[in-house]
Parts: sequence; structure tokens; C-alpha cells
Amino acid sequence: MYRYDTYDQTLVDERVAQFRDQMDRYLAGRLGEEEFRPLRLQNGLYIQKHAPMLRIAIPYGMLSSQQLRALGSITRRYDRGYGHFSTRQNLQLNWPALEDVPDILGELAKVQMHAIQTSGNCIRNTTSDQFAGIAEDEIEDPRPWCELIRQWSTLHPEFAYLPRKFKIAVTGADEDRAAIQVHDIGLRLWRDAQGELKVRVLAGGGLGRTPMIGDVVRDDLPWQHLLTYLEACVRVYNQFGRRDNKFKARIKILVKALGTEEYRRRVDAEWAHLKDGPQTLTQAAVDAARAHFPDPERRAVPEQAIADFERLRADNRAFSRFVTNNVTSHKVPGYKAVTLSLKRREHAPGDVTADQMDAVADLADRYSFGEVRVTHEQNLVLSDVPVDQIEALWQELETLGMANPTVGTLNDIICCPGGDYCGLANAVSIPIAQALQERFEDLDFLYDLGPLDLNISGCMNACGHHHVGHIGILGVDKKGEEYYQISLGGNATDDASLGKILGPSFYREDVPEVIDKVLKVYVEQRHDDERFLDTYRRIGLKPFKERVYA
Repeated sequence: MYRYDTYDQTLVDERVAQFRDQMDRYLAGRLGEEEFRPLRLQNGLYIQKHAPMLRIAIPYGMLSSQQLRALGSITRRYDRGYGHFSTRQNLQLNWPALEDVPDILGELAKVQMHAIQTSGNCIRNTTSDQFAGIAEDEIEDPRPWCELIRQWSTLHPEFAYLPRKFKIAVTGADEDRAAIQVHDIGLRLWRDAQGELKVRVLAGGGLGRTPMIGDVVRDDLPWQHLLTYLEACVRVYNQFGRRDNKFKARIKILVKALGTEEYRRRVDAEWAHLKDGPQTLTQAAVDAARAHFPDPERRAVPEQAIADFERLRADNRAFSRFVTNNVTSHKVPGYKAVTLSLKRREHAPGDVTADQMDAVADLADRYSFGEVRVTHEQNLVLSDVPVDQIEALWQELETLGMANPTVGTLNDIICCPGGDYCGLANAVSIPIAQALQERFEDLDFLYDLGPLDLNISGCMNACGHHHVGHIGILGVDKKGEEYYQISLGGNATDDASLGKILGPSFYREDVPEVIDKVLKVYVEQRHDDERFLDTYRRIGLKPFKERVYA
């Protein structure tokens, strides 16, 4: 994974010193609230419902075991002993004291971490496929390209105050596991018939108050021009994006207002000044980035061990369930990627305790070359586990409460912190997730349903990605009361779609029963081997609506 050079470390250390001085002046009353606000946002610090919230960057979702231990230590010393992994592959602390934040940033800098550009109207953390570099269907490892984008966008002097926040996602596989179609900019790496690497660029996607699927603005961009073309895309947005209304300030509104062709024309006109300029990528620059992501020195796994693994899977039902749902194929025979579930009723989805962080760091050292991945589904991944060690890993995960064999099922819920923490939320999210997990805990029932994405957001900002859940739940406010709106048919993968609202919203206590009725329609109506999304697209919204509102 990427390691800081002296320039990176100096930049992060100097940023910590800057913010320490800014915080001292604020606490002493020499900086007012309005003066301090942009300074704290530049360092990932929000003022939430009950306490400050600090969002820590995890570039493209990659952590070393050392970094994960540092996060565990920080949550013990400065928070309440746990953190929350978000859908942007970052970690959020919900209870830090304001005066401790500079010290937290100082601790992060010691392990090559920071909170720069995790908030504010700037280019945020670039996200990617959690199986980058090891996926069987991968065409190009997106991590070096994510790193090049990170270096280009960090403290970019022209893009510090964009009309609104800006999010980029990159995929390099046949299957889109990075939800590129619902980002401000989505990038797909692919190769033409001659084997040349090209980039498909999508713009204008996003969720929130006005959800939209991104449009292709460039299908075959040569890789050398990635940064200059991105610069042109963001420049056009920076110049023409609306600043008079924050609800209409995202790039998706600009692309929609101009039309894709006109937006493309303006980008091309801007790109004409940048193309072949100093930011044009060279093979040497790309090779340098790739050098930070070498394959680990994997031992050969004997054929007998692979056979024994399959035999154990056949003989042990509990182990088989874990492997089927939480273990993913790998480009190297004899290795697998293992997803650690962070979905338990005792904790909010995505929450992990300091003790669990320490334990996972130890597991990463023993089983996966000291590396951990964060998924945008709010789970963790050990990416390089030999099959002859998966049973031992599974047993340890059982002890930690991270072996729930429910990844990809109804109970693998994506959920924002909601009204329990967030001052923007209209309603709570976590109790809804917990009620659904309790209602639908039977594993045989979950497996019979098949793959099913259920996403929950506490407000229209859509941090829980409810628009692209097969089933989406949105908390809404009606005259001071919490209600919940249900949508069906969303999807974040290659055939992306936005969910359609089922009808009038529901009381909180009614949500589990409503979801039960929706699932019953699916079970009754599905054809053999149909997923929920397949059935919904075949029969439409009407049968679900009739059952729920009968």
C-alpha cells in the first residue's frame, strides 16, 4: 500500500501545526464561529447533534494493521472506545472533545493518516473496489490511479472552495463494485482491442435530494490524460456550478441543466488548454504509483489443501454458510478474500470497537500480510487469506462477533448514523436497522431471499445510499414526527437504477411489517433463480404497493 514520502509527511505535519494554532485561537476567543468553520471543515471536523464529529480519511479504503491499531488507540483515548466506518470508506469519531482534535490529528500523522478534505466543498476521498488488486474479473488495478488522483486533488489551490462537495469513484473490473454511476465523477478503466488502457468518464451522478445516474462524457480517454481531463471537468463545474442555492450546487444539477453534450463541449474547450501540459501522465509516473501496490510474497498453497478446504465446506454447514456469503474468489489459486461483518444488532452498522480494531489488526498480520480493506457497504476485508487458514480465521471471527454469514443478504444493511448522532437527520436510522435485523434473523429465510440490498438514510442527504438499495428506507419529518418512506428497485452496480417511492410514509414501528409484506410479494411472484431486483423489474411497483396499502 502507499507509504508517505518526505513531502507527504511534511505536508501532513505542517497541517497539524496549522490547525493546532487555529484551534488555540478559537478556544481563546480570537477566532469567531464563522471564521473557524471553514478551517475546521478543511480538517474533517463537524459540529454534530451531541458532540463534534471527526472524519478520518482512509484513501480508497486501504489500512495497514499499524494504522488500524492507531485508530483503536485513538478511540480509547479520545472518544468512547469505538468508531464508525462510513459508506465513503472513512472512519468517523462521534464523541471527540473539541480541544483534543489537534492531538488526534497529531497521532494520525505518526501513522501516515489525516483528516484533510474529508469535509467541506472540495474533492473528497476517492473510493474504489474493496477487492482491487485481487479480483478475478479485474482488468486494471485501480489503486495506483486512485493514488494519482489523491495526489492531484489534495490541497489543490483551485478547488478548495467548490460550489459543493465533490466525490470520485474508480473501478477497474468487469463488475462495478464502486458505484461509479452515482458519483460526481465515475471512472471505469478498460482496455481496447489492442490492449491499450482507456478510461470511461461519467459525470453528474449522485444521490441526495435530487438523485441522478451519471452520464458518459468521455468513453475512450487515453490514460495519459486522466488528470488533465479531470481538471477540465472540475474547472467547468467550479466556474458554472450554482453557488446561490446549496440544494442545486452539485455537478449533477449543472450537467442536467446544460445537457450532457454542452457540458462535454465546455470540458473539451477547457481541456484544450490543459491537454499535453505538465500534468499529463507518463509511464514513469504510473509505474512509480504501481510500485506502491506490489503483490505480496504469497506462498504456494498445495492442491491437497484446496481439496481439504472444499471437503470441510461440504461437511460443516456453519462453515459453508460463512464461506458462501463472506468469502470471495481471488486471482491467485489457493487464496480468498474474507469479508468481516460489522452488522450486529448490538452495534450500529459499520461500528467497530477499539478492542475489535486491535484484534482485526492482529488477524491481518497473521492471515493477510498486514492489510485491511474498508468497504462502502461498511464492512472490513482481509484480502489475501490462504484457504488452509480460512477455518482458523473463521473461528477467531466467531469469537469477535464478525463472522455473521450474512454479507450480501437483507441483514447486511447499509445505514447512516441518523438522528442518534447527526444534526441534519430527520429521523433515526440505527433503531430501524436493528428492528429489521431482529425481525429477519433466520438464516434459512435470508438465504432463500438471495442477494438483497437494504439501505437506510436518516435524511435526504442519503448518506445511507437509500436511493440505490433494492429496498431503500428514508427517514422524513412530518410536523416534528418521524416517518419512513420506502422505495423499491434501486441498484448501484453496472445496471444502476434509482428506487421508486412505494407510496405514503409509515410510522417507525410499522416499518418491519411493511418490509415483510414487500418480501412476501417477492417470494410469491419470483421465477426460479430470480433476485429481488429481477422480480421487481419484471412485475413493477404495483403488486408491492397493492399488498402494502391493502
